[in-house]
Amino acid sequence: MYAIISLQGFQYRVSAGETLRVPALPQEQGGELEVSQVHLIADEGGLLVGRPIIPQAVVRLEVLGHGRGPKVVGGKFKKRKDYRRRWGQRADYTELRIKDIVRPQA
Repeated sequence: MYAIISLQGFQYRVSAGETLRVPALPQEQGGELEVSQVHLIADEGGLLVGRPIIPQAVVRLEVLGHGRGPKVVGGKFKKRKDYRRRWGQRADYTELRIKDIVRPQA
């Protein structure tokens, strides 16, 4: 069974028991989160597609922790102008475990 959900403007394909890294969330470690923006649910019962979301469908998530991703380095350069700029950044993330996917009763 899997579902496609929207979280913070991104769409993710999730299954129960998986872990997922998303941009940083304000929830504490060990907390729980429910996502109601479920676009699709697929299981042995068939495919359920929302327009745009499935009402009463919920994905329950558990917050495992927070961290920082790898450093990404960028820069600008203009030839023959003695112009060089360099920067680096690390994105904060939250790691989530998908507890279960609740399909609405028909």
